[in-house]
Amino acid sequence: MRTIFSYLSPYKIRITFGLLIKSIGTFSELFLPMIMAYMIDEIAPTENVTLLVVWGIIMLVCALAALFGNVIANRMASKVARDTTERIRKDLFAKTLSLSASQTDDITVPSLVSRLSSDTYNVHNSIGMMQRLGIRAPILVIGGIAMTFTVDPILALVLLAVVPFLTIVVIWVSKKGIVLYTDLQRAVDVMVRKVRDDYTGIRVIKALSKTEYENAEFSKINDNMVKCETKAGVTMGITNPVMNLLLNLGMTAVIIVGAYRVSSGKAMVGEIIAFTSYFTIILNAVISISRIFVNLSKGSASAKRIEYVLKREEELIPIPEKESAADDCAVRFENVSFGYDAKNYILKDIDFAVKKGGSLGIIGATGSGKSTIVALLLRFYDVTEGAIFIDGKDVRSYDRHELCKKFGVVLQNDFLMAASVRENIDFERGIDDEMIESAARFAKADDFIRSFEEGYDRKLSARGANYSGGQKQRLLIARALASRPSILILDDSSSALDYKTDAQLRSEILAHFPETTIIMIAQRISSVRFADKILVLDGGKAAGFGSDEELMQNCEEYRRIYESQHGGEDL
Repeated sequence: MRTIFSYLSPYKIRITFGLLIKSIGTFSELFLPMIMAYMIDEIAPTENVTLLVVWGIIMLVCALAALFGNVIANRMASKVARDTTERIRKDLFAKTLSLSASQTDDITVPSLVSRLSSDTYNVHNSIGMMQRLGIRAPILVIGGIAMTFTVDPILALVLLAVVPFLTIVVIWVSKKGIVLYTDLQRAVDVMVRKVRDDYTGIRVIKALSKTEYENAEFSKINDNMVKCETKAGVTMGITNPVMNLLLNLGMTAVIIVGAYRVSSGKAMVGEIIAFTSYFTIILNAVISISRIFVNLSKGSASAKRIEYVLKREEELIPIPEKESAADDCAVRFENVSFGYDAKNYILKDIDFAVKKGGSLGIIGATGSGKSTIVALLLRFYDVTEGAIFIDGKDVRSYDRHELCKKFGVVLQNDFLMAASVRENIDFERGIDDEMIESAARFAKADDFIRSFEEGYDRKLSARGANYSGGQKQRLLIARALASRPSILILDDSSSALDYKTDAQLRSEILAHFPETTIIMIAQRISSVRFADKILVLDGGKAAGFGSDEELMQNCEEYRRIYESQHGGEDL
């Protein structure tokens, strides 16, 4: 587990060196009003031009030291912020890929997107600003006040009287700010979720003439975010005017007291000018501190959200191996029950086995738990009760990479990248061109791929929008077949295919992948009738298990599905 501060450890030397340079430049800046007062009160009355030039050169050296010190330190701070945020973003992205499905459901995808984008940006700003102003502003405030004591202790005490009030304002605003910016980031999550949903379903929204409705819904979310942002902004914006008011009241008192002291000969004009210069320095430093607290509040809220993800323990770790007696089966479910919570089971007492090289069809009504079986088989979730075995080994005892290598999968809501056909089928697995093209032939995709001039090098638009539904499904099946998997899972992957192409596709798979265990989930019986065994699900329970002929005779639910899809034909 890592915290945001641990990411700064590799840059300790760079940060220390940068702060040292920043400190030297800041202290050089603090001496300028003191030198100016000395020149006005002590040197100018003597009319010694040479001495004035010497002290003018000293002022110039101090000014250049302040300038270059700040520029160099700011550049170093920017590099530290950039490199640290890059590492945070990289680790956060890697962590999102290792989260279990239940953890992803808990955090939500839009929130993960928000944490990777706006939250890391807020952390970047905080790290950079803390290095640029975190040391400079306090030195200017404390050093400026200290210098005013050397100029005139009485006037310094008058100005110092406002410090307790400034402290109260800063503490109150900083406490409120973290809470408010956390609420703001949650509102950003909601907006990202809405935009993501609308952009994904833009065609459906337009087809159903729901643009006005979606605009209205977005406006509600946008208004809520504006409300959160306004509340946070107003609260954090209190610091500048209140600090200015307090400091200006203090300065007014200083000028009044200073005027009496000058008239009585207890203070000199140069001292008053130096005092007002220090006041300007202190005022600007206090304004900088208020900016620091605004950015620090944002950064702290975002850092907590990022750490929440980074600190999530890996849930689906391999457990000690458990052997199954039926090791001749490629897949075996033994009394498997599963629910996203302990009260509501999605699946209940599912028990079946598929032999190596065999085939299983899964059919049932929408919401009966078909895709959940695939999710459990791939160990996106762990079973609540029972056990799942692959090649005689408990699925929970497999290393994640070892388990995934066994599968070729086409999921129900799979996706295609905005890349070439070849790259989509290969999917960065290093598969050679011959295997890619043969997989496309088996998936009945080779003909339409070659019908385009670019062939396998033709680019797909985002989510494959420039291909038809059936073409996209065949490309996805080609991707699954290209690695010659031990177990092929096709989750409703032929719904957009006509019956002829669907039948040809099944024939190709059966002919060229005799050793591959096939699990096919479908809505229509014609897609699963070829399977050695068919599992019929009804409300998360097994309503029947057997061959097509056996189920026609013994399973009421299977016959009902057949009749609904074949218009009541004579069985």
